[in-house]
Amino acid sequence: MTTTAVRTVAPVSRGRARQYAGLVAAAAVVLALAAVSMFVGVSDVSLPALLAGDPAAVDIFWISRVPRTLAVILAGMSVAVAGLIMQLMARNRFVEPSTVGTVESATLGILVVTVAIPTAPILLRMGVASVFAVIGTALFLAILRRLPTRNTLLIPLVGIMLGGVIAAVTTFFAYRFDLLQTLSNWMIGDFSGVLRGRYELLWIVAALMLVGLLAADRFTVAGMGEDFTTNLGLNYNRTMRLGLVIVSLISAVVVTTVGAVPFLGLVVPNIVSLLFGDNLRRAVPWTAVFGAGFVLVCDILGRTIRYPYEVPVGMVMAVVGAILFLVLILRKRNA
Repeated sequence: MTTTAVRTVAPVSRGRARQYAGLVAAAAVVLALAAVSMFVGVSDVSLPALLAGDPAAVDIFWISRVPRTLAVILAGMSVAVAGLIMQLMARNRFVEPSTVGTVESATLGILVVTVAIPTAPILLRMGVASVFAVIGTALFLAILRRLPTRNTLLIPLVGIMLGGVIAAVTTFFAYRFDLLQTLSNWMIGDFSGVLRGRYELLWIVAALMLVGLLAADRFTVAGMGEDFTTNLGLNYNRTMRLGLVIVSLISAVVVTTVGAVPFLGLVVPNIVSLLFGDNLRRAVPWTAVFGAGFVLVCDILGRTIRYPYEVPVGMVMAVVGAILFLVLILRKRNA
């Protein structure tokens, strides 16, 4: 029995070691992309200029480039993890905050507080956006429970229609109050305006990701259904509420700070699931690393394809994400 146990444990240890090594390698690639991101842009910031102590280059580097790269990484990691949790809550691989009305609800909340209190501080806007995001996500989950069938493609279609209705209401009121241009800033993710002092609230989503990692096992069990969760002695409704709050807060903070980042929470979790399975505790670190790398690549593309002009990262991700979304749907249909 001792020999069998040793033979059983050894492959498991080697598998975990390979997984950790792969995760470290992926994180190193993300750090390399982050280093490239800091030296891409219209202003001349180069490593020799920084080492020589050029005051202009040093100011641009610390005031603009470093905050922007940190904002890209934080937003990418958090939105991808929020998408993973959302998929477990809905028990469907084709949903994420931007396809179930969460992002649209947060945008409606920002519009409401902008119209009601034009001088509202960003924390108040973020708080109202979070409340609206929670309500919108809860509405989607309530509709989901009443669906007669949980068809794989029906659930995301319901979410897209709900988000479309909320977006239409938001656009109507933005038109009535002459805020269409302001609304477009929230609907399209753009990191060009990120400067030191204007992105620090994104560190909140890092704390939310840590909570998601600590509760990963509970979300994994909750994703198997209410009956299964209750039989294991876990409170299903409490776990769902925790996930609801995490997803909604992450969406609200990101939309308020840099705008909506579409399809990220859909594409990255599906790729991670294909590669590493559905265990959330194992998938969360990979999802965070892949999410950061994906947004970094799209942001660098947005800054280089029309250089010296810049294409918003939300626009680049909408194109890339839509193509990958269609590929995933067709792959699922063929399977």
